Amino acid sequence: MEFPASLKYTKDHEWIKIEGNTATIGITDFAQHELGDIVYVDIDTVGKPLNANDVFGTVEAVKTVSDLFLPIAGVITEVNSGLEAHPESVNNDPYGAGWMVKMDVNNVADADELLDAAAYKALIGE
Repeated sequence: MEFPASLKYTKDHEWIKIEGNTATIGITDFAQHELGDIVYVDIDTVGKPLNANDVFGTVEAVKTVSDLFLPIAGVITEVNSGLEAHPESVNNDPYGAGWMVKMDVNNVADADELLDAAAYKALIGE
């Protein structure tokens, strides 16, 4: 499994990449592997102010549905429209084409509280 060092991670298995005041968020390689074949991604929180750990959507796999939790506070500005036709992108490329949302971050420094790749690997027993 892959865990890019340039990203931050949550205990709920989301990743976040911050560029300026914008963050891109998705689920980790570990999460997509645990969920299995993803068949649908449902995110209807664009434009809503959300706090860290708020549910921003759900991901549906063949056998389960899982909530998606926002790593830090902000407002979701964009949903990956490619996931509507190709939800399997989350399985095939979780850190690239399988990203889920982009958001304007309230406080970029909040990301410092998240896990780095080494801490995330330790969390999942890698």
